[in-house]
Amino acid sequence: MSTGSSNNQTLSFLLRRFREAGIRPQIRLGQNFLIDLNLQRLLLETAVLGPDDVVLEIGTGTGALTALMAQRAATVVTVELDRQLFQMANEELFGLGNVTMIQADALKNKNRLNPLVLEAVTAALAVSPARRFKLVANLPYQVATPILTNLLALDRPPETMTCTIQKEVAERVIARPGTKDYGALAIWIQNQCRAEIVRILAPSVFWPRPKVSSAFLQIVLDPQRRGRITERAFFHDFVRALFFHRRKYLRSQLLTACQDRLDKAAVDRLLIEQGLDGTDRAEQLSPDAVLALAEAVWAELAGTA
Repeated sequence: MSTGSSNNQTLSFLLRRFREAGIRPQIRLGQNFLIDLNLQRLLLETAVLGPDDVVLEIGTGTGALTALMAQRAATVVTVELDRQLFQMANEELFGLGNVTMIQADALKNKNRLNPLVLEAVTAALAVSPARRFKLVANLPYQVATPILTNLLALDRPPETMTCTIQKEVAERVIARPGTKDYGALAIWIQNQCRAEIVRILAPSVFWPRPKVSSAFLQIVLDPQRRGRITERAFFHDFVRALFFHRRKYLRSQLLTACQDRLDKAAVDRLLIEQGLDGTDRAEQLSPDAVLALAEAVWAELAGTA
């Protein structure tokens, strides 16, 4: 998605600007523009940007939100996939020296961010030890989950992530055990961060109107929680494997997740040590319980390597 400022993100402005450029929003790329000015301000207020902040924006859109953030932050690194929108934003942002524009896909693949994006962010952060990394974006629906997931896999992830995403994805982020939305995404994020839905957004506040509701999601990194994870790459893969067949019993899923690296006797012993029943299901376990199990499995695998 894309958003904008109080000066040039009204519906009338967008209709005129797109007509002048001879282009139309590409729905398949998530180009739905937030036209409620009060909600635009809420997004910025929630992000709490300051002069030491390096902001990553995925989805430049017309560049209007980018310009607003540039007034508050040290640097804005903004990424736009669509070449025509990139050109439009380039005209809007001309002369802003603290804005780095990248015309590219923010993802190299579903499991990795584009190195060009990371290099730009790293360079901006290196200017001063006081600088802080934040994500502020109206994320295209189709890339929201891999963007959030891969950012948290970094050695230096954003301290906060303030974004507009599909309501269903936001609900998966904050989901609790035993609910239909609870799964690998909730466990991965909740073991590193605090997350909350700030506001639910109706389709009517966007142009063109999407077919689903959206949400402002605020994610705040919790270094203490994140510090409990010994090996993040293993934990990420472990959680995904544990929920690959979410209705299978925990014992069967754990055997599959370990991919024959642990035998049945070792798996049964680990479950007993963690106070778990093999006939439980992963979706019943709290994020803390899943992390404790993952740490026990990692220690066991490291000891048998």
